[in-house]
Amino acid sequence: MSGTPRRGHDTVADGARRVTPRLTVLFAIYLALLVWTVLWKLDVPWTGTTQRTVKLVPFVASGGHGASQPFEVAMNLLLFVPAGLYLGLLAPAWRWWKVIGAVAGASLGLETAQFVLAVGSSDVTDVVANTAGGLAGLCLLALARRRLGRRTATVLVRACAVATVLALLASAAFVASPVRLGGPPPGGMREPGIRAVRDGVRHDARSTSSTGRPSTSQPSTSRPSPESAPGRNRAGSPRAASPVAAVVPSGPVRAVSPATP
Repeated sequence: MSGTPRRGHDTVADGARRVTPRLTVLFAIYLALLVWTVLWKLDVPWTGTTQRTVKLVPFVASGGHGASQPFEVAMNLLLFVPAGLYLGLLAPAWRWWKVIGAVAGASLGLETAQFVLAVGSSDVTDVVANTAGGLAGLCLLALARRRLGRRTATVLVRACAVATVLALLASAAFVASPVRLGGPPPGGMREPGIRAVRDGVRHDARSTSSTGRPSTSQPSTSRPSPESAPGRNRAGSPRAASPVAAVVPSGPVRAVSPATP
């Protein structure tokens, strides 16, 4: 009968409604980590000045920009797989193209923020890879619904909770390590007096080399030239002692007059 409700669909929807508060919290944590990772690469938030880069042709080299690296494309895809999962669970009534449109819009917003804040390269490749990641998340959700049925929401919430805890621990370990994926350019707006310690060497952000890396504070190891060494003239021969004045190392300067006959 047309009026008979579909029991399987209703049980899945009821399970999703029961776990919605926990899903919302996990989704908020995911979004915060996503924005921090994409914009600032898990570094201290900063803003640039004039260095803005836009690459409009995906994947291949164009306009003076190199081709996209496979590792970066894969990472951009994996970062947005949870977005498809979360949106599919939180908005089960949405058609798949609405979820994909929301993922693509979020990716485009992050790329626009990178351009406005001058904190990275705005690349169409990232939008394509992010959207593909959201689609992959939707496919995983559809596969889980086929296998798990009414237990889909409960199992996925537990899996997302474990993944969130692992992501938070990994982020904390990365922040505590000396490794950095990015940082402010030489003209960035970070406080100039901040010093960082890398590999036991102190770096000063106020002095940078031509390569954009902060110069390290190393003790001077220069030695005086033979011409400037005390007790020697330009020819390198010892200087004759002056008969008028002599310096006594352990006492004050004394004036000595030549002996009179």
